[in-house]
Amino acid sequence: MVTEHSYKEYDIELEAVRAQVLKMGGLVEENILSAIEALKKDDIDLANKVIKIDDAVNKLEMEIDEAASRIIAKRQPAAGDLRMIIMILKSITDLERIGDEATKIARTAIRVNENPNIKKIKIGEIKLMVEAVHSMLKTVLDSFARLDISKTVEIAKKDEAVDDQYRATIRELLTYMLEDSKAITVSLELLVVVKALERIGDHCKNISEHIVYAVKGADIRHSSIKEIKKTIGE
Repeated sequence: MVTEHSYKEYDIELEAVRAQVLKMGGLVEENILSAIEALKKDDIDLANKVIKIDDAVNKLEMEIDEAASRIIAKRQPAAGDLRMIIMILKSITDLERIGDEATKIARTAIRVNENPNIKKIKIGEIKLMVEAVHSMLKTVLDSFARLDISKTVEIAKKDEAVDDQYRATIRELLTYMLEDSKAITVSLELLVVVKALERIGDHCKNISEHIVYAVKGADIRHSSIKEIKKTIGE
């Protein structure tokens, strides 16, 4: 028999896991900003710090996975409670992958620093993408904390904008490489960075979709903006 005491225990366990997810999100957000800063300032120490912190992110993912699995085994949640656990498990996968993308940017900073033949990457060229994906991550972490789906459309639109910026940057880089062979190496390194930023945007959008699934029980993957609005009641 499920008692009120059991429900309270479950709520406490679930909130503890959700708090760990937000801690993981905070580390990932910090790493993205640090990786870009390392690239901007040619700071190898900061780049190495990003790589080291990613180990902590990976460890947190495993700890959260284990804690969520224990809740499933012990509580056997159903319906909305089960969707909440699924949201957590899927979200930490996306956060871990965002962390991996930040590490790719940090490793790019190290390569650029170590190769005297590579021109310094101009962060101004990708400033809009950096600002957009950072905004997306902050918004989706806030939505996760409050189980709020009101920003779902905003995140989806920002992801489309990031994709557009990515494609435009690729075209510019191809033009640079065709016009100046000396620009090829630095352009290829910048390509790694913009692809990482584009993927971060995708993972933020994924997390927003997981939140909708937990709250509404609806799968909005591959849905248009119009369909998303209908699903969440806008």
